[in-house]
Amino acid sequence: MKPEISKDIIRGHTTSIILNVLSQGDSYGYEIAKAVQQLSNNAYELSEATLYTAFRRMEKNGDIESYWGDESQGGRRKYYRVTEQGQQLLAKDIADWRFAKDIIDDLITGRIDENGHD
Repeated sequence: MKPEISKDIIRGHTTSIILNVLSQGDSYGYEIAKAVQQLSNNAYELSEATLYTAFRRMEKNGDIESYWGDESQGGRRKYYRVTEQGQQLLAKDIADWRFAKDIIDDLITGRIDENGHD
């Protein structure tokens, strides 16, 4: 059986995924979707609908800002950048993820000894 990632697990981390990509430089929707695919080694794709819904929510919350790029590269694109608040949220999300990952790992792979401790 080939392992696969649960879409439900990733769905809860859409904001963190986008913040990670944007913390590496301003970008626009299609480029962010491509980065997500690349970072996941083609194991996960963020749909356009999910991406733009997240952009709207994140911008409203103050985690990202948008601006229009110039038209020299063809069509005018809306770019997104992470804010200071977004950087802080990403740092918290990373710490929370590492904590949760360790606990989940213990819960699903840990062995209980005779004293009731693992």
